[in-house]
Amino acid sequence: MRRGPDPAQGGRATGRGPGRRAGDGRLGRRGAAGVCALLGALVLAVLPLPPGGEAQAAGQEGASSALTVQGRKGTLDDFSALKVTVGQTKDLRSQGVRVSWTGGKPTTGYPSYNYLQVMQCWGDDPAGPDREQCVFGVAKKGDKGGGLVALRQLDGDPAETEYVNNGTAESFVPFRPANGEPATTGSRDFTYFSNLDTNEELFGITRADGTGDLVFPVQTAREAPHLGCGERLGSGASQKVRNCWLVVVPRGEHDVDGTGGNNQMLQSSPLSTSNWAQRLVFPMGFQPVGDGCAPDKAERRMIGSEMVTDAITSWQSRLCAGGETRFTFSQSGEDFARSQITEPTDSAPGLAFTIDPVKAPKGAAPVVHAPVALSGLTVGFFWEREGQTAVQDIKLTPRLLAKILTASYINDVRLMTGAESKVPVHLAGNAASIVVDPEFLNLNPQFKEGAPNPLANAGAIMLIGDVSDVNSIVWRYVQSDPEARSFLKGEADPWGTKVNPYYKELDLDSKAPVDFPKVDPTETELTSDGKHITYGQLDWAPYVADMHQGALFVRRGSNGGKSRIEQDTSAPEGVKLVGVPPTHGSRRAYGIVDTASAARYQLGVAALRTSDGRFVKPTDASMLKAVGAMKDTAVPGVKAADPGRAKDGAYPLTTLTYAAASTGLEKPVRQDYARVLRYAAGQGQVPGYGPGELPPGYVPLPAALRRQTEAAADRLEKGDPDAGGPDDPAEGASSGGGDAGNGGDGGDGGAGSGSGSGGAGGGTGGGTAGSGDGGGAGEGSGTGGGTGSGAPSAPADSAADKRTVARSGGVTPGGVLGVIRWVLLGVLVAGGAAALAGPVLLRLSVRRRST
Repeated sequence: MRRGPDPAQGGRATGRGPGRRAGDGRLGRRGAAGVCALLGALVLAVLPLPPGGEAQAAGQEGASSALTVQGRKGTLDDFSALKVTVGQTKDLRSQGVRVSWTGGKPTTGYPSYNYLQVMQCWGDDPAGPDREQCVFGVAKKGDKGGGLVALRQLDGDPAETEYVNNGTAESFVPFRPANGEPATTGSRDFTYFSNLDTNEELFGITRADGTGDLVFPVQTAREAPHLGCGERLGSGASQKVRNCWLVVVPRGEHDVDGTGGNNQMLQSSPLSTSNWAQRLVFPMGFQPVGDGCAPDKAERRMIGSEMVTDAITSWQSRLCAGGETRFTFSQSGEDFARSQITEPTDSAPGLAFTIDPVKAPKGAAPVVHAPVALSGLTVGFFWEREGQTAVQDIKLTPRLLAKILTASYINDVRLMTGAESKVPVHLAGNAASIVVDPEFLNLNPQFKEGAPNPLANAGAIMLIGDVSDVNSIVWRYVQSDPEARSFLKGEADPWGTKVNPYYKELDLDSKAPVDFPKVDPTETELTSDGKHITYGQLDWAPYVADMHQGALFVRRGSNGGKSRIEQDTSAPEGVKLVGVPPTHGSRRAYGIVDTASAARYQLGVAALRTSDGRFVKPTDASMLKAVGAMKDTAVPGVKAADPGRAKDGAYPLTTLTYAAASTGLEKPVRQDYARVLRYAAGQGQVPGYGPGELPPGYVPLPAALRRQTEAAADRLEKGDPDAGGPDDPAEGASSGGGDAGNGGDGGDGGAGSGSGSGGAGGGTGGGTAGSGDGGGAGEGSGTGGGTGSGAPSAPADSAADKRTVARSGGVTPGGVLGVIRWVLLGVLVAGGAAALAGPVLLRLSVRRRST
């Protein structure tokens, strides 16, 4: 149906009038439309983006799960000005959570009054937990503070009615576990937790300005089955995850009986009715613990470096979703992982994660390498100073690190506890500990305050006992410094400390081992009631199973060393060696850990001196800069860390982890592993705390490295060109990724630093192998994905994508939009030209017919 003219527009019915040629009106209208399209395209191209769009993309970190709760006025003390904030309350795993506060009254004495006590509790009541559900109270009476402040015992509270002394036993709050029977043997029942594995915080110190902060190590059902946090309840559609609680009990100047003031120590337990009434409660949401992937799915095994464990553990759940394959990961030394690729058995994992490249045997199918994780190593620490907040910053030189690694301090091999302790002859003249070493004090003058130094017995550094590529990176960092090399050769430092002679024989000035040897044979004898026992370096400074366990022990403030004798009738000698539980206020531990574990437990990290004399911490910017300084290996496309080249703000212990797989695998297997690589290069680089995201402590890969991984996935999927497939021979022969040698493009990344999460897993075939918290199994389990070659489906998350590119130095969404605008400009120009060309051609045709 033809539409009539619009009188308002002065139009008229279409048709040919006298003297009007066909197409004249169309030419005018279409020509105008074409001109408008061209003008519109130009306007769109030159208009700026919405104000602040790109800046917001770089800084947006997604919705925070931090929660603040305000105190209230009590009958004895007023906490209404107190505001306590828990930095993360969702997507929790075994990790450190920052608790900070304002509006408190300064802590007096050490500590006499005005402090916070923090504990983790379970409980399904939406209103919060009751006292029986909280982990607290295993310290010995009088260990710290006064009276019952560290116990479950309740004596002295007139308001207490639920638990009363019947004259024959103490009144106390029994612990009721989430799984198991309640403890009934007394206020210090060690059935479910003890002073070696409790996570309670006895004294949160408030500074003079009313502020304070601490890091609380929350536990999941793996580390604390009695809490059950994160365990799966029910099955099928009704399945849910058990969440838990963090409870903060503020302590004021008055005790439960009304006494207080004049520096009088508080005497009552936080679980006492009067104190418990002032509690601040925070709900804590946990990620599910255990294997959430159906066990009947086909298994694809992966193996390799701990440097990727936290990332893989996060990615597994997303790789499992919607596919027919579950991907299981076993943590191991890189050399063993490489052997699974070069000398595979029928059951060997087909995808290995390594730092140094895999060299395919002569005549074997090519091996592809794909960068998947950018992180690093650090010296993580947790040092408390009595009456003060924990140490925040320390600086270390390669020579100081050389002293630590070679047990050249007296307290690294023997605890000097009194006049009866003798300095080992071979260490005579050396500093007792790093925190009294003049070299350390010159760099860290804050430790010169007070005499004697309250950190004089910082203990030995924690090191992993396994062999690993990353261990040699630490040694190469030490060897890159002339002063450190001279020290390792036997030359004394300017203050008289020399290398432990037992280490001098190892030629550590030139050889970079893949382990941290402990070779000092010194033994220390202990005596109790005429019975004797000795301890040596491995007792006093034991290895940790992996860096995740080391970070957990650092957060607890103890290296697990044994230096005390205890009677034990069941022992052959009648005595045994035991450790000294960490004491609140004087917890001190440090270790070499990966940045993901340090971020997960929110440890302090040391600033390391680089070749140009700067002191640099591991941040997004410093690790991205270090990628640009990495050198090429003999395998195309694979970069190697070179700590000696780190300068201009580059972090020297940065590492780049590669996934490696043979192109000779069967096609379905290659497709599945290619899927892992594509996920690692895509959604796996989105930073965040949730499942499938890149945990804190990792830096999103630069765009060039992501392209390299995607190209490697394509080559892996195509397979070995020499096996008769359709592959291009030049591509298939390469061992590296798509943009070989372009890893240096990462130097343009944004700044920032990671904090908090990832996990070591437990079990082989069903999950992520490695140590868990406190020696138990860690988080992570066999999960999987489909057999298709495409990337796994994932919900669009533009904010997360913005975070990824902003941190990695890649193209931001704003940049992508800018590209799109110019593409759209081209499309509109072409359209406008077509709109103009059509009428012109039609007019020429009419002219020909007229002629």
